[in-house]
Amino acid sequence: MKMRILGSTKINYVPNKEEILKLGGHAAAICYMNDNLDTILNEDEEKTLRRIQNTLSSGHHSVYGHFYLNIYFDNIPKILAMILNNEKIFNTSEKSARYTKMAIVGKEKELYEKWIKLFFEVIKLKYPNFKDNLKEKLSMENARYLISVFTPVTSMLYTVEYRQLNYLVYWCKEFIENYIESDFYIKVKNVLKEFISLFDRYLEVNLNTINRNRRLSLFAIRGRKEEWGENYSTNYWASFSQLAQAQRHRTINYEIQFYEQSKFYVPKIIRNTVLEEEWLKDMSSIDYPQGKLVMVNERGNCDNFIGKCEERLCGTAQLEIMEQTRKTLKKYIKGVEDYNYAVYFNLKKYDTNGPRCTFGWKCIKPCIFGKGAFEREI
Repeated sequence: MKMRILGSTKINYVPNKEEILKLGGHAAAICYMNDNLDTILNEDEEKTLRRIQNTLSSGHHSVYGHFYLNIYFDNIPKILAMILNNEKIFNTSEKSARYTKMAIVGKEKELYEKWIKLFFEVIKLKYPNFKDNLKEKLSMENARYLISVFTPVTSMLYTVEYRQLNYLVYWCKEFIENYIESDFYIKVKNVLKEFISLFDRYLEVNLNTINRNRRLSLFAIRGRKEEWGENYSTNYWASFSQLAQAQRHRTINYEIQFYEQSKFYVPKIIRNTVLEEEWLKDMSSIDYPQGKLVMVNERGNCDNFIGKCEERLCGTAQLEIMEQTRKTLKKYIKGVEDYNYAVYFNLKKYDTNGPRCTFGWKCIKPCIFGKGAFEREI
């Protein structure tokens, strides 16, 4: 066996469309080559161009997935990051609102900074032994619920194959043309229009999914029932922030149904306190804050859900997603206990009285909550 690296990412090098398509044309020749790779790489350019046209028109698009683009987005809204991250073919490194202070302006900045201070004081009273930097991090993590998903404050490096980028643009256009009209979706469409405009010079009209019944996966086109077995489907209310965390589990499918209602996530540490009413009032004053609840459908299989449990049943995970993962685990176990013992047995060992460090996980850097993570309030 031999190995040969044909190319790799080169920082600050911006390819043109012709280079990208040429790699796809050469890749297509490998499928039925009589000679060797060097013969293909040095063939007459007209031959490569003909092959490009043939593969594009025939729908043989996989060869255009070999070229990846490293795209840095600055000041994009959270909703766009979530739309992109809900697809399966990508790598992303996104600025974290858990660890960095978000540079926002106006009313959101005022409320964001107000609640950082309030959470800091509440955490100090509840957990006086926490170091100040941990109190600050947890305060920012909870205050970010007040930032609108349409505020252009997110930065991220997004790496995607050329074929998928074209598909994304096509799906955005399809969404703009066909999806329902409401205040929320009109705002989504405006974000997608701006996204599309950024990639005009890279688009290839024949790289689309017209005959493949594919679309942006985040937005549901029908309701789904709950079911439990080797595969599962479940529905629950979650904030945009929790959903953004859940999307990191790419082996699990997530989609939302959005309702124009006023339901918001209330951080556990201020529930049933004098601050809850103030929190809800401030939430209601923001245009689609990240703390707004949406109806989420989650679908996957037993093994992939266990993988989620091993990451999210933990004191370092976002509290909201830890609690939701635990609820789903209990529903899953109950759903299979009478008829699928193999799945029941595999899930049951994760239904302990404590987080992942109580069922075999070896933490390299144990969290401050330890085995009491399920009782934490922040």
